[in-house]
This record gives sequence, C-alpha cells and structure tokens, in this order.
Amino acid sequence: MEYFRIITIETTAQIIQRQLTLTNLDAISTEIFNLEPPQQETSSIGGLWGEFTLSRSLINGGVRFTLIECPNALCWTITTGFPPNPNAIIIHLTINRQNITSDFDEEINDFLEDQEVQLTTFFNSL
Repeated sequence: MEYFRIITIETTAQIIQRQLTLTNLDAISTEIFNLEPPQQETSSIGGLWGEFTLSRSLINGGVRFTLIECPNALCWTITTGFPPNPNAIIIHLTINRQNITSDFDEEINDFLEDQEVQLTTFFNSL
C-alpha cells in the first residue's frame, strides 16, 4: 500500500538531506524517538509501533527512512523536485501489505499527519 502527503514548502533536496537526520527526529515526527544516540546511518528507535532499527539513506531528491525489522517493511521518503508537485515536499510511505486493519491504516495516517505538521513547522523555522 502507498500513502502520500504533499507539503507546500519550497526547499531543495540538499536542504532535506542536510537537515533531516537521525539526530533530530523531532523535526520529522513526535511519534518516533531515539532510544540511544544514533549512528551515522541507523538508530534504535521507539514509537507507536514498538522498537525498531531506523535506517536513513540519501536518495535522489531527499531521504529514505526504513524500519529494518518491521514485518510490514514500512518505509517512507521525504523528497522534493518531483511530480506530482516539484515545488513541494512529498512524503511517500509504503508497506508490503495490500490489506490491513482499519486501526493500522488510522495509525499510518496519524503518523503522516504528524510528519506533515512537524516538517511544516521545521522548514518554516529555517
């Protein structure tokens, strides 16, 4: 399944890559947090779905975050410069399931709404 959020903030891929790191997860979401100081590319995190290793990687247009041990292969990207709106931030979250419970769907949407609020606040403060 795929989920999208579009945030009408102009930025660049370089700013996204420089600013959205594992050390400042609070800029991304209040739903996840570091359990210990992060490594360069991974961090042990806690959140609404439990404890996972969160991986961050640079991709064309921004960053990708992946919950390594997640049974649903949950990952999301935060990018800019691409359709459907090249002048906005696009959050694209995917899971490897076609059918999920309504509770899980609601949790995913809450997570994305939180990210939208946090990222809007963060990028407007730069």
